[in-house]
Amino acid sequence: MISEEIVHIKGIPKKLVVFLHGYCDNAEYVDRHTALLQEIDDLALHIPQAPYTSEIDENKRQWYSMHRFDPDDKRRETKSWEEFIGLYNQMTVGLEEARQCILEYVDDLLLEYGLSYNDLFLCGFSQGAMCAIYSGLMCPYKMAGVISFSGILAAKGYVAKHCYSKPDFLLIHGKDDNKVRFDSLGFTEQSLLDLGCRVEKYITAESKHVIAEEAVAKAGEFIKQRL
Repeated sequence: MISEEIVHIKGIPKKLVVFLHGYCDNAEYVDRHTALLQEIDDLALHIPQAPYTSEIDENKRQWYSMHRFDPDDKRRETKSWEEFIGLYNQMTVGLEEARQCILEYVDDLLLEYGLSYNDLFLCGFSQGAMCAIYSGLMCPYKMAGVISFSGILAAKGYVAKHCYSKPDFLLIHGKDDNKVRFDSLGFTEQSLLDLGCRVEKYITAESKHVIAEEAVAKAGEFIKQRL
C-alpha cells in the first residue's frame, strides 16, 4: 500500500532506518529534519509516505484516522489524564491496520537489502511514533531499536496481552509539547519497562511538537551505538 518514499543511502547498507511521519503531515517534513541521520555510514534511510489522505488537509497524509476514535479532538484539550489516555487506548484497530501496512513495506526493504529485523531501526514522529512503538512491540521479530519522537504507547491494554517482541527504545519528547502532552513520556517509559523492554529517554530543549535537531542527533547516537 505504500508507494511513495524518500530514500537516502550512504555506503553499502548494513542497517536500515525507516522513519514514519506524523498525522496530517508528509515525508518531506521528516526529510528536512534528518540530515544528521543521512550522514551515518553504511545506512539506508527510508521515509515512506503514508498511503491515506489526511482527513484534515487533502494535501497531507495520515497512517490512520484519528477522528474515527476521537472525532472532537478531545485528546488535545482535556486536562484529565484518564480521558487523555483512554482516547489513545481506543485506537487499536487503526494502529493494527497501520502495522500491517508498515511491516509489509519493511519486509520488502529487508529482502531488497539482504538484511534482517536485527538490522532495522523503526522511527516515527507523533502519530508515526505511535505506529512505530506499536509495530515494534507487535512484530514477530525483534528490531534493533525503536525511536519515538513526541509519541505515546497507544492501545496499551491490547499490547500488554498480545505483544510479540521487546526491542530497545529511545523516547524523545519536548517538555512543553502542545499536541502530545509531556506526561506521555513517563507513561510510555514505565509501560515499556513493565513489558521488559530496555528504554532510554531524552527531553529536548526545543519543547514544542517538532523534530528538533538535538533530538535527531540523539537518535543518531542511539543508532551508531548499535552498528
